[in-house]
Amino acid sequence: MFNKFLFLAVLFLSAAVNNAFASTSSIMLNADDGKVLYEQNADELRYPASLTKLMTLYITFHALESGRLKLNDRLKVSATAAGRSPSKLGVKAGSTISVKDAVMAVIVKSANDCATVLAEHFSKSEADFAVIMTQTAKKLGMKHTTFKNASGLPNSAQKSTARDMATLAMAVYHHFPQYYKWFSAQSFRYQGKTITGHNHLLSDFAGADGMKTGYTAASGYNIVTSAHRNNKRVIAVTMGHKYWNERDKKASLMMDKGLKSLKNSNNVDVAALTKEINSGDAPTTKLAKVTSPLPNRSNSGIKPATRVASVQSGSYAIQIGSFSNYKRAKNYAVSVKNDLAKQFVVHNIAIEKINAANGVMYRSKVVGLAKRDAAKICANMKRQKKSCFVTADNNSMKLARR
Repeated sequence: MFNKFLFLAVLFLSAAVNNAFASTSSIMLNADDGKVLYEQNADELRYPASLTKLMTLYITFHALESGRLKLNDRLKVSATAAGRSPSKLGVKAGSTISVKDAVMAVIVKSANDCATVLAEHFSKSEADFAVIMTQTAKKLGMKHTTFKNASGLPNSAQKSTARDMATLAMAVYHHFPQYYKWFSAQSFRYQGKTITGHNHLLSDFAGADGMKTGYTAASGYNIVTSAHRNNKRVIAVTMGHKYWNERDKKASLMMDKGLKSLKNSNNVDVAALTKEINSGDAPTTKLAKVTSPLPNRSNSGIKPATRVASVQSGSYAIQIGSFSNYKRAKNYAVSVKNDLAKQFVVHNIAIEKINAANGVMYRSKVVGLAKRDAAKICANMKRQKKSCFVTADNNSMKLARR
């Protein structure tokens, strides 16, 4: 009799574990306007795991743009940070690490020790930093998110939703496009060694260029990812998968169908797309990542592009960066314009002032372009690993004045 009850108990527990992963959470957004293209249990509370690190990076990027932090600053490594469990870079207690190396370790390696290093730079403790993380989340509109640490290591009170994670991804992409390009890195060099990552979609899906994977036993396999094709971009989130390849398959399916739907029009039939995703399979052939020439053209094997003699004026702009400082925004816009002038005839720049969640932000733009020319110039910038996206240039733009 005892064995019978034991068997039933084990069977019940097994079913409970399977059910915990049976219902995953997913959402996909049009990255240009934030419209929801697909969602499934998007508001279900889940453990974010290492997706948490996107908020740690968001706060770090804001500090970099405000001038409170520099990429070559050296950060102290505490015993607490050094003692974090893997995944980790392996920094030693009492040593220092540059901000740039810490950021790249968090992005590529998902290094828990470096996430704590960043957190402890901003606050007396990681717990205090988690309060700032949660407050920032609320300002961004992440209504159901509570952070308890900087890395996503297991904590029963640290929860979020797929929708909230998509909101965070949109904020990272739009507020800090000049740093977003780092999410496409599959490796980086640290102390003479090549540190590699494990975001398989960067190499397996055409157009994928970030952002973050996550896993704990309680959370299952999670991912926030983004991809672009034909001047369209989607941001996809899927959480709670039992296997990493199932997670990647769902993300690939969403992005492939979403990008195909956006190819001809932004007015997507969401109901039809949802039915197609829910009933479809991910592409059976490997979608190799589209390679881009390096900024250093002398080593790329690609001939320099011919300068376009005439670019028509119009009502479109290219957003190329977002800064918390007007001077930085203007200087960056001027430098990009001068660089573009080597290949294109560009018109003018504008600095758009907006009230973001963490204060005033200044968006750098090249303006006064025809839609076709804006798309052509932006595509050229993306081939050089420079962030940009095409947007309207109209009279309602609140331009910063000095």
